[in-house]
Amino acid sequence: MSAAKASMPERGDTGTLGKLMVLLDVVTHADGPMRFTDILAAADQPRGTLHRQLSHLVQEGLLEIDEDGRYLPGLRLLDLASRSWGRNEFRLVAEPHLKALQDLTGETVHLGVLRGTSIIYLDKFEGQQPVRMYSQIGNASPVYCTGVGKAALSILPRERAGALVGEIAFHRFTASTHTAESLLAEIEEIRKQGHAFDREEHEIGIRCVAAPIWSENLSLVGGISVTGPAYRLTMERLSEWADPVRGTAQRIMEAMRIGLGPRR
Repeated sequence: MSAAKASMPERGDTGTLGKLMVLLDVVTHADGPMRFTDILAAADQPRGTLHRQLSHLVQEGLLEIDEDGRYLPGLRLLDLASRSWGRNEFRLVAEPHLKALQDLTGETVHLGVLRGTSIIYLDKFEGQQPVRMYSQIGNASPVYCTGVGKAALSILPRERAGALVGEIAFHRFTASTHTAESLLAEIEEIRKQGHAFDREEHEIGIRCVAAPIWSENLSLVGGISVTGPAYRLTMERLSEWADPVRGTAQRIMEAMRIGLGPRR
């Protein structure tokens, strides 16, 4: 199976719009521009239908074609993403608290929300000594091998968390990456502690400590984390930062309750 096809999200029968969204997912999650034949193999749609749909996406500026005839994300996607990110009230409420946590630790701070079996990063404050890592605003990371992801899972009712874990196609990124059984066991520990660790489970040499964030009705579940290189962030250091991370999460939730509560 190709990498693009492996990363495609499962969708119900949502008609033409759903098929167009699948194509956008395929192209935007690819490592580089894709040829028509690559998309055809990944999307599993009739050649004629695929050609028409790609043409519509190009006409709307959601996809572009380079000089070699390959498809890549269009500039209109950047405009839509920028507008969505800039107007995200939750991100704006969390922003000053994230910055304060970054000032305290000097390391990179993330804000992410749970979407299906992934964590979507909404914001990121780089550390004083930025380290190259996978996370970027808008990127999706697996829920089972990230601190924010595991923290978010710990907030869900056990039955719901178990069902979600059952949907995960586990991939072993490092020797520390969880299996379903070990993940469920750690989630129970996180419920008791109120914070989670990433012990180089997604990227070798990267560790974090995270705490969950959630709304009262669980319509929003996510978390925040402090992340950095393993050579600098020992487990002892991360344990020391667990309290400040939990405290920041609590302050963000209080700000959410006040700032994003029902309008009268």
